[in-house]
Amino acid sequence: MTKNKKIPFLEFIPIIVISFLLLKFINNIEDIYSFMKSFLSILIPFIWAFGIAYILNPLMKYFQNKFKLKRIFSIIITYIIVIGLLILFINTFVPKIIKNIGDLFAHSPDYINQTIQWFNDNIKYSKVYDMLMENSQISNNIPSLLNKISNLTNTFINTFLNTTIKFTSFLVKFVFGLIISIYLLLDKESLIENLKKFILALSGEKNYSKILSFFKEVDMVFSKYIIGKSIDSLIIGLMCFAGLTIMKVPYAALISFIVGITNMIPYFGPFIGMIPAFIITLFFNYIKAIWVLIFIVILQQFDGWYLGPKILGNQVGLSPIWIIFAITIGGGTFGVMGMFLSVPIAAIIKIYLDKYIEMKLN
Repeated sequence: MTKNKKIPFLEFIPIIVISFLLLKFINNIEDIYSFMKSFLSILIPFIWAFGIAYILNPLMKYFQNKFKLKRIFSIIITYIIVIGLLILFINTFVPKIIKNIGDLFAHSPDYINQTIQWFNDNIKYSKVYDMLMENSQISNNIPSLLNKISNLTNTFINTFLNTTIKFTSFLVKFVFGLIISIYLLLDKESLIENLKKFILALSGEKNYSKILSFFKEVDMVFSKYIIGKSIDSLIIGLMCFAGLTIMKVPYAALISFIVGITNMIPYFGPFIGMIPAFIITLFFNYIKAIWVLIFIVILQQFDGWYLGPKILGNQVGLSPIWIIFAITIGGGTFGVMGMFLSVPIAAIIKIYLDKYIEMKLN
């Protein structure tokens, strides 16, 4: 009888242990976050390597299958083309972009003075001026506000220098990632086979096929979306540069770069890229700034109605409201990268949600 007797409160021991561990985790959350950040920083070259290999894999497979080449020769041709295009981009656009950024920061005090002068020349003849002058608190704070703007300019310059240092670090990690990605592509089949064995060992035969099916779905959505959106944004960036150059807009390279990068984010991206383009041009000529705004709006309409659907098709399978919802959640949680990756992640969730609903209904 005593053998079957339960020890009092024994079932609460796991709950107590888990609660204790959770409490320790919360108390040391900053140290854990710092450790994870340092650990991920070490892994960044490998993350880059995986990303590069993943993006270049379709091109490598194309050369391998189309021309019946050995893997090593397909990789060499792929990397020669990609590195050649990168060098062309760096030689053609990067010096212009860096010069544009340097000039923009160098002349930012002049632009601020121009803005102040414009307010002094125009606001006195408006009702806004009378309203401001009536409020002594606001009028007394104007010098303080101008000092804050000046300090903000200095902060921007320091940020630019820090960004330059971070960019150098990023470049070194990217080069390491590029080298590692070659080995990933060379041993692709072996790595995939080992990963499959690992999944089989963990999941068992019952769930193995389901997990493989999930990874295939993820691969299909991500590869089509990321590669397609990258090509689409590159074309939009080049078209923007050509148009702004013809219009003789200052800082055309920098504006086009911003427009191309922000175009990677659906719906919100075009508006994010449009704002700095308009503000930068506004310092030189407000008429030209309006034309730049109109040009970018037309360019984005062309992308939304023709170029985007032509390249991407309807592969995401999400309605606009769900895309906007996904971008809002992703951006609020993980920033810019979250805004970009939220769309394919939401598409995958939708695929499996539809399957689950269909299974329950049937």
